Amino acid sequence: MTFTLEIPYKPPMVTQSSPFRSFLMGGFESATMVFEDGRRVDAIASVEHDKHAFKDYAMLKKNGISTIRDSLRWHIIEKQPYKYDWSSFVNMLRASLDADVQIIWDLCHFGFPEDINPWSLEFIDRFRAFATEAAVVFQNETNQVPFWCPINEISFWSYAGGEHGHFMPLGIGRGHEWKQQMVRASIAAMNQLRNIDPRARFMHSDPVIHVTAPEQTYEAITQAENMRVSMFKSWDMIGGYLEPELGGKPEYLDIIGVNFYPSNQFTTDEETVGFGQLFYRPFEDILMEVWERYQKPILIAETGAEGANGAAWLRYVSHEYTNAIHQGALIQGCCIYPVMDYVGWTNNRHCRCGLIELDEDLNERRYDIKVQDTLKKMGKPL
Repeated sequence: MTFTLEIPYKPPMVTQSSPFRSFLMGGFESATMVFEDGRRVDAIASVEHDKHAFKDYAMLKKNGISTIRDSLRWHIIEKQPYKYDWSSFVNMLRASLDADVQIIWDLCHFGFPEDINPWSLEFIDRFRAFATEAAVVFQNETNQVPFWCPINEISFWSYAGGEHGHFMPLGIGRGHEWKQQMVRASIAAMNQLRNIDPRARFMHSDPVIHVTAPEQTYEAITQAENMRVSMFKSWDMIGGYLEPELGGKPEYLDIIGVNFYPSNQFTTDEETVGFGQLFYRPFEDILMEVWERYQKPILIAETGAEGANGAAWLRYVSHEYTNAIHQGALIQGCCIYPVMDYVGWTNNRHCRCGLIELDEDLNERRYDIKVQDTLKKMGKPL
């Protein structure tokens, strides 16, 4: 009984050194989705990360984190079609240069300008143009190699926004169509980004999951496995292994960004399977499956846990990626995400997570001592 896609192309083993300045990384929550009631989330603005970018970057740098995930906000930059205000991006980019940190920039993090029809060719054309201009702005500010995440979490967005209508584009039962649309847009953007700077690197982040069946029948196990292997589809499309008519090629699948949280293992009934429970799959095994499937550099692009569980979770993840590296997987970094407190998407609650803790007014920044101590013990094993 086989469920996995047979990939016809096996790239050669990658042996080059890491392109990242630090193995340990931090990422700032950057969601910009629009919910059904029209409410726009702007996670960066809600904690004034845009205003305090230099301070936030410098706090990470002092803890040995020199590579950071952050985001452009498309809806802020392009308020009118093909007319751009780059000040929000330039200010953060200059702050990163002043702080001497390297940024992997999300071009689209769950949000787009309200006037775009996301189901039309306009979405692809506008995203291509936006990416083109972003690359020019970046090139005008620095000669560093650009790192881009074209569209963050294509698989999750197709599920949440295309299949179940939790936020824009509010699709119901159109998850695969939305996934195809985002893959086409990503490919169009990547072509332009490399036309402007052939050195451009791409990271494609998506959740890695494990799904089990409460009842161990053939039908239930088949359903669970089909749900599980769906995590590969956006990467397979971008790499041209699945639906090659979308334009995917192996070279587009540059760096695999795996996102892994305590809630990423569940049953077909959507009940979380927690660490230590029956059928919980070690993260090491998931990493090895991704490595063996693609033979591409892996970045743990998002991981972390809220509150008092944060430090213990990072210790577990560190143990697992260490084992995977010793088995031969090319893992080039681990990004604590979010690395700073943020405001909950749906309920505006104060979410305590990561290295940087905010006060009750979401203003003053300080280190979480337990997480800080844990980070000192983490890193790439020799």
